[in-house]
Amino acid sequence: MSNTSSYNKYSSQCVPDNVSDQPVWCFVFNAGSLLVKVQNGIINVPVKLTLEELKAWEKTRFYLGRLNDCDCYCIETDENAAVDKAAVPEEMIFKKFRSLFGRIDEEIFMLAGKAAQILDWHKKSQYCGSCGSKTETKQDELAKVCLNCSNIIYPKISPAIIVAVINGDKILLAKGRNFKFYSLIAGFAEPGETLEDCVQREVFEEVGIRIRNIQYFGSQPWPFPDSLMIGFTAEYESGELLVDGNEIVSADWFTKESLPEVPNNSSIAGKIIDWFCDNS
Repeated sequence: MSNTSSYNKYSSQCVPDNVSDQPVWCFVFNAGSLLVKVQNGIINVPVKLTLEELKAWEKTRFYLGRLNDCDCYCIETDENAAVDKAAVPEEMIFKKFRSLFGRIDEEIFMLAGKAAQILDWHKKSQYCGSCGSKTETKQDELAKVCLNCSNIIYPKISPAIIVAVINGDKILLAKGRNFKFYSLIAGFAEPGETLEDCVQREVFEEVGIRIRNIQYFGSQPWPFPDSLMIGFTAEYESGELLVDGNEIVSADWFTKESLPEVPNNSSIAGKIIDWFCDNS
């Protein structure tokens, strides 16, 4: 979640105004890794390349729009073939995309996440879910169309809530079975429910308490693989903590002086926890 809109620097488009041989910004992926430029320990993405440099191992290409008045593309290389290392420009290497979280500019990471989601959607939408026929990419919008039944397939976005429950000077933190940090209660929205309903349901299902005064905090794209994290705050109303023992293995109330290890403020969870510390 950024305090300012990335659209101050970025203009989203699916078709370039003009195609030229000028260098462009490229988000280049190979088997879940992103091509980055490393100089003196500093990681830079996107990388400035000509489209000609990529033709030797390019598999899929999508136009993303313009970043700082420069055309921007996402590229997928062939996962089943080793990338020709001689074709990778000097000082550039592939790094696991998720490992770059918190290590590069937040707005650039979100745009790289958009690129990763588009490429993942492309890979999973080669055939129509309605009739099984081949699809093709539409030229006028970010979508695919079935060649047989004209079904239109848009990139998938999975909305998920994340909430800080406040009880006086304490915040509720929980530890998931597969996570090393304590963090906030979170979960995916279900069909037919509002985000506020989702917040109440997830809190009750995971720790057995009732909440009130649900307030929107902010949001953050989470491209692993296609989530949109929607942050809230809420107040404790009633009940005793009782973890579900499935997703959540431990939960407790913490003051700002007694916080366990929590996510850093590159994530929306960390930002909400920082907000609690600043206001308690």
